[in-house]
Amino acid sequence: MQAPPDPATPLWRAAQVFRLLSCLYALGFQIAINDDLERPAIGWALFAVLVSWSVACAAAYLYGYGRRIAWVSAEVVVVVALMLSTKIVASDQWALDNQSWPTTLWATNATISAAILLGPVAGMTIGLLVTASNAVLKGYVSVDVGRNATVVIELAVGLAIGMAAQTARRAHTELQRAARLAASLEERERLSREVHDGAIQVLALVARRGREIGGPTTELAELAGEQERALRRWVSAAGTPVPEGLEIDLVTLLRDRAADRVSVSLPPEPVMLPAEVAREVDAAVANALDNVVAHAGAAARAFVLLEDLEDSVVVSVRDDGAGIPVGRLEEAAGEGRVGVSKSIVGRLNWLGGTARLSTGPGRGTEWELTIPRSR
Repeated sequence: MQAPPDPATPLWRAAQVFRLLSCLYALGFQIAINDDLERPAIGWALFAVLVSWSVACAAAYLYGYGRRIAWVSAEVVVVVALMLSTKIVASDQWALDNQSWPTTLWATNATISAAILLGPVAGMTIGLLVTASNAVLKGYVSVDVGRNATVVIELAVGLAIGMAAQTARRAHTELQRAARLAASLEERERLSREVHDGAIQVLALVARRGREIGGPTTELAELAGEQERALRRWVSAAGTPVPEGLEIDLVTLLRDRAADRVSVSLPPEPVMLPAEVAREVDAAVANALDNVVAHAGAAARAFVLLEDLEDSVVVSVRDDGAGIPVGRLEEAAGEGRVGVSKSIVGRLNWLGGTARLSTGPGRGTEWELTIPRSR
C-alpha cells in the first residue's frame, strides 16, 4: 500500500541542498587543514566515509525510506562518531584551537533531520548533543556565546526547522479535514435532492390531499406532515461534521428561521454555544415552528425571541394561533405520538435545560427554552 504523502517533503528536499553545501564546505576545510593533521591519510579515509554517508542520507530522505526514527538515530551516531574522531586525526592542541574535524556545519545535518522528523524538541536535543560532542573534544564547556555561538546556532536551527515541520503537518491535516468536509457537504446536497424529489414530495402530497379530503384522513395528513418536516430537518442536518469543541453562533442559526409569518428577534452580539448544543436548540425551535404550521391555523404568525442572560440562554417561540386544548398533548402521547416530548422537551432535558409550555384555547402557544451556559 502506498504511504500517505509527507507534508514536510519540501523541508526534506531543502535539507539535502544544505547537506550538499555542508559537504562542499567540509571538503574545503579538509584541504585547508590537511597539513596540520597528525594523520592526514586517516583524515581522508574518514572524509570518504563522510561523503558516502551523506550520499546515502540524501537518497534515503529524498525517496522517503529514511524518514523514520531508526535512520535519523543512525545519522546522529555517525555524526557524533566522526566529530569524536578528531582526536584520532589531530592533536589535542589543534582540537582546542579549532572546530571539530568534520566541521560543526556538516554536523548540523543531524539536528535538521531530527527536527523535521520529530519536531522542535527533538531538534534542539540533538543540537545540544552535537554541542556536547564539541565540548568533549575541547575538554571544557564554553559559556561565552560571543566567542562560541555553536550552541545558540544548533538550538535555533532545531527550533526553527522543527516548528516549520510541525506547522506543515498541521496545515496538511487541516486541509484534509476541509476537503473531507467539502466532500461531505457535496454528498449531503446530492442526498437532499434525491430525498426531496422522492419521499418528501410524496409526504407533502399526502398531507395536502388528506387535509383537503377531511374526515378520517385528517389524522393521516397530520402524521404525513410531521414526518415530512422531520425528514426535512434530518436532510438539513445530516452529513455536516463539526470539529470537536467548536463553538458556533446561535444567532446565525436562528436568523435562518425567519419567514413570511415568522418574526425573529435576535441580539446584536453573537451568542456562542458549543456546536452540538446550538444545533439541538435550533432543532427544537424548528420543531416548535413546524407545530405552528401544522396546528395553529393557516393565518397564525410565530415570533422567536433569543435572550443571552450570561449564565443561560433563553429562546421563546410564541404564536398567535388557536392554542392547544387542555389534555390534547396527553391524548397524543397516549396514541403514541410523542413528537413534542421527544423533539422539544427531550432535547432540552439532554442539554440540561428546561422547556416550559404555556398554552390554552384561543390564546396561542408559547415555548420557553432555557439552556444553561455550563451543562
